Amino acid sequence: MNHSMARQADMNKENVHSANIQKPTERITRARAKALGISGNLPPLHPLAKQEPKQGQQPKSKRGPSDNKFSSIDVGSSFQSKRRAVFKDVSNMPFDDLNIKVINDMANLEPAVCVTNMAFDDLSMKVIYDMVKVEPAVCVGSQGQKGKVKEIEDMNKQSIKELREITSQLSIKVDSSNDEEILDIDSKHKDPQMCSLYAVELYNNLRVTELKWRSSSDYMQTVQQDITQEMRGILVDWLVEVCEEYRLASETLYLTVTLIDRCLSKMYIEKQRLQLLGITCMLIASKYEEICAPRVEDFCFITDGTYTRREVLDMEYQVLEILSFNLSVPTVKKFLRRFILAAQSSYKVSFVEFEYLANYLAELTLTEYEFLKFLPSLVAASAVFLAKWTLDQIEHPWNPTLEHYTNYKASDLKATVFALQGIQLNNSPRLLAIRQKYRQKQYKSVATLTSPKPVMPLT
Repeated sequence: MNHSMARQADMNKENVHSANIQKPTERITRARAKALGISGNLPPLHPLAKQEPKQGQQPKSKRGPSDNKFSSIDVGSSFQSKRRAVFKDVSNMPFDDLNIKVINDMANLEPAVCVTNMAFDDLSMKVIYDMVKVEPAVCVGSQGQKGKVKEIEDMNKQSIKELREITSQLSIKVDSSNDEEILDIDSKHKDPQMCSLYAVELYNNLRVTELKWRSSSDYMQTVQQDITQEMRGILVDWLVEVCEEYRLASETLYLTVTLIDRCLSKMYIEKQRLQLLGITCMLIASKYEEICAPRVEDFCFITDGTYTRREVLDMEYQVLEILSFNLSVPTVKKFLRRFILAAQSSYKVSFVEFEYLANYLAELTLTEYEFLKFLPSLVAASAVFLAKWTLDQIEHPWNPTLEHYTNYKASDLKATVFALQGIQLNNSPRLLAIRQKYRQKQYKSVATLTSPKPVMPLT
């Protein structure tokens, strides 16, 4: 009896303690819920289903500090329901005046301006059409707004129609001062890597750069004391054989010789280190032009172990420091590629023999120190002139198209063409690597071709 009365008194105390707990008057945050849960004073946010305690087991009145299931589930569910109330589906939102104005401004794009003196290939035409043909945004609004969108569509269609009419009238012929045709050599290219839209700007930049980075034409007299012009020619002739041995591109050879001349214009070098300079410049040019450049050990091997790997790397550091890492310089090859394209425009089919002959004549100038006084673009134009004259003495080799793209008149080429023809007609040359290279059948044996009569007077 006494035991039952004591137990009833304890239960009354617990009921009084539970009744004194008041509901919180402020929003429950996660931090507050966690704090209340740890202290055991967290009030229930949702009515819990009553669970019948097992027989012989007392129900727990509190949760331990480590039991946070209640706060993590119930509080989280409360915040999740609020998120669903905030992030509603906005696909059916009504459009106010500001929304409609923004969409119409986006749709009302001006069509691309067509430059009539610009050559358009298929790729550029597609890009321009894509720029003009902008689909207007669908506006959900009044009938007046729908009418405005339709008007924008009609304007875009009209712009496309006008653009097509203008481009269809574009001819590949450009007016010239002497009423002769100048053929557009960039309009027929569909390959985006040809950069037809930017070719004119690119080559204009090369014409400026060749003046900035050209080597000295008299460094043998002003800078060098231990080497001669003949030594330089022998070095270049040997480097031609190295290019053939490792199957390097002709661009690598041209850049190698250009780097050698630029270095010799700025630093003194002994004749024992001239070959080291040559292979080092070819190593740098290979890294710049080739996909898979030869290793340093390959260049050491080609010199029969005359120079070590350490010497080549030290020279590489010295060359790059002298040149200030300015390696992107125009060479004869860069201009020759475009000038050959301009010359080929007058042929119905590509004339491979002419291309090989022009490259052969241009490479002959690499071994000649005297040609440093001529700009690379002038040498390339002269090689094209002499190649056309060698193959055909009936028609004049220069025409308005070549004059337009080379920016040289026939009279400007007089000294260079005569000097180049003197090398071509030399019957007892000292350096044979280039001539033997172009005597091969893969180059149509163009080294054996000569013109039956000298070049006509250039006026």
